[in-house]
Amino acid sequence: MAVIDTINIDEILEKIRIGLSEGHWDEVTSLLETLRRSDQAEIFSDMHPEQQKEILPLLTPENSADIFEELDDEDVFEIANRMNTEQLVEIVDEMEPDEAADLLGDIPPEQAEQVLLLIDGADEVRSLLEHPDETAGGVMTSMDVRIQEDMTVDEAIGHLRQLSPDSETIYYLFVQDKEDHLVGVVSLRDLVVAKPGTLIRSIMDPDPISIAVNADQEEAAQLMVRYDLLALPVVDQENVLVGMITYDDFLDVIEEETTEDIYRLGGVPKEQPADIRVTSAMQTRLPWLILNLLTALISATVLSLFENTIAQVAVLAAFFPVVAGVSGSAGTQTLTVTVRGLALGDISPKEGIKAIGRELLIGLVNGISIGLIVAVIALIWKGTPILGLIVGIATLLNMICAALAGVMMPMLMQRLNFDPALASPILVTTTTDTLGYLFYLGLATLLITSLV
Repeated sequence: MAVIDTINIDEILEKIRIGLSEGHWDEVTSLLETLRRSDQAEIFSDMHPEQQKEILPLLTPENSADIFEELDDEDVFEIANRMNTEQLVEIVDEMEPDEAADLLGDIPPEQAEQVLLLIDGADEVRSLLEHPDETAGGVMTSMDVRIQEDMTVDEAIGHLRQLSPDSETIYYLFVQDKEDHLVGVVSLRDLVVAKPGTLIRSIMDPDPISIAVNADQEEAAQLMVRYDLLALPVVDQENVLVGMITYDDFLDVIEEETTEDIYRLGGVPKEQPADIRVTSAMQTRLPWLILNLLTALISATVLSLFENTIAQVAVLAAFFPVVAGVSGSAGTQTLTVTVRGLALGDISPKEGIKAIGRELLIGLVNGISIGLIVAVIALIWKGTPILGLIVGIATLLNMICAALAGVMMPMLMQRLNFDPALASPILVTTTTDTLGYLFYLGLATLLITSLV
């Protein structure tokens, strides 16, 4: 087993940086080749475009392909756009079909077509390009190994030896009938331990889990998580086997979907690289900040309704951040759990009432606890029992509403075919702020004679 020496890697990275600064391209290339492909890609992505241009011709096509497969799609797109067709063909020829399809799908169609005319296995790549990026077909890889149900285990093993497939493609062997329909799955272990002459159909699982080629990639990831699959077969409308999603494709999908959810919870609708241009950041972030501003005006309108109450009892202003802030945090907690549950399929629309009931109970218990603590703080701090009562009750009511909003908003967004992670945070924040002020100042207005 190889042991990764982080100290040695750091030394190599430092030498590469020095070599780059001094323009020693051959030395940098040699050092790069001593690193693992993921480390190579990290170093390469940090290079200036001019440095990348100098290094690429010195790397072997195989090495360049390894780096391209590890880089983010945005980085590959930018690098590929700076290369001529001949260079690109040499590299794409060495890439896995699904990775090649991802690259060619991102570059201009004219350049992609020129590359397809010159690479080996173009038909395989073309078939993968037919499917949208975020579908099961868009992330699947083609299959070299296909066995028939009427084969014997001896014939299947001989078929494997003849094809010599990559190790990542043979966790499971997917079984077809004569019309190429998916009819079963057999593990490599079962194939090896079966007695010679045994028919594949007698040892296969006749009920394999599969996914439609046009299904969303997130649905495919959820299936692989639920059933602990290392590979998932992809079929068309006629149940014909067209490819499979492997564990490395699955990890890419999980990373992409999780990153997307995190950005959207922060009100950023598109994935943003760390070095994004200011103008691009403004285009994606500013509209949501404006929307947030408009919803904040709702809270301001509620405050304006109670100007006389605030003027008569100025001490009320001290507890605005408490009532709205604590409840807002509770709403965010519930929202995060709900959005993640929806994304992973742990919460379905049918379970909405159950989820609301659970979060309502949690909100009630937390609201009573926090309400009592806030009431005591208000009493000790300002020495007014009635103020402590108002702050405590307002916090309790708002905590309950925050719990309901944290569940109902994302579920409503999903029901309306909007991304729950995108619009829900703004709506939940608006709800907790507005209701918090309404409860707090409404109670204060009712009991103002006891406060003055």
